[in-house]
Amino acid sequence: MNEIKTSAAFDDSKEHWPPGHPAVRHGRIGVLLLNLGTPDGTDYWSMRRYLKEFLSDERVIEVPRWKWWPILNLIILTVRPGRKGKDYATIWNNEKDEGPLKTITRNQAEKLQAAFAGDPRIEIDWAMRYANPTTESVIRSLMDKGCDRILLLPLYPQYAAATTATACDQAFRTLMKMRWQPAVRVAPSYHDDPAYIDALAASMRRDLAALDFEPEVIIATFHGMPQAYLDKGDPYHCQCQKTSRLLRDKLGWPEDKWLTTFQSRFGNDPWLQPYTDETVKRLAAEGVKRIALVAPGFSADCLETLEELDGENRHYFEEGGGEKFAYLPALNDSDEGVRVIEAVVRRELQGWL
Repeated sequence: MNEIKTSAAFDDSKEHWPPGHPAVRHGRIGVLLLNLGTPDGTDYWSMRRYLKEFLSDERVIEVPRWKWWPILNLIILTVRPGRKGKDYATIWNNEKDEGPLKTITRNQAEKLQAAFAGDPRIEIDWAMRYANPTTESVIRSLMDKGCDRILLLPLYPQYAAATTATACDQAFRTLMKMRWQPAVRVAPSYHDDPAYIDALAASMRRDLAALDFEPEVIIATFHGMPQAYLDKGDPYHCQCQKTSRLLRDKLGWPEDKWLTTFQSRFGNDPWLQPYTDETVKRLAAEGVKRIALVAPGFSADCLETLEELDGENRHYFEEGGGEKFAYLPALNDSDEGVRVIEAVVRRELQGWL
């Protein structure tokens, strides 16, 4: 009988293997935090490699390959790496020479491991869908450490095919190469989980109290997606709206002073609306002087929050006549943020622990 309560269960003893059989460590449980990714550097070629991998993903760009390939390789990957590299340079963690998404995701994994301290069965790690550390390398590392059961936790509160599904696709590609696959679970989205809503509300209350003004309007902004993806049945839009409603209700914020918008549109096709940048510009033009933005769809701050929201949209608002602008940080590796991840992990490991 296999026993997983002690470290002896996952040693590499060959006691029960036929002569010459390779040793296989087993009996441990891996938890793999999955996030989007970040370029290895802000230089042109690092950015180009990252953007090529990202924008070649058929989950992200649902355009026929014959049509998309020349646009991507002959136009976008010629122009966009230089411009986006400059954007990344404004938020780069120079101390560690990496993007903030990588720093924060690593910290989340380390703090989650500390929350399971004392239980030798559990091994926490993290990986990126695009760039490094790769999903395949980390899954193989978990297997080498004796993890024959792995919980995949995409760090996207709201499900979308372009985020959650492609992260799982990448993990499954690794499994397809394995003779002895681990048992795998995928944590579902947690867009309406009480632990998540409570953590967001607590974080927002603290950040709002620290401001030197009271916002006239709060904008809950989520990453956008093409309208066509919603029309094909993607649940993302509905889950974003529910998160926003639950959060507003939890805070008791007036409905007429709370807006839900979508950001980061790319290309010329219609995306989910209303658009964040156009909303910010409209509010300034209408005479609103004080606003705050929060991004409940991001588990960690990154280019889309630090540069696009706190940079570009701040500029739009102030240029349009607005006076007070605040971006309220994501949960990141705060105590509230790690408690949300821990709550999801403990729930999804039931039956394994």
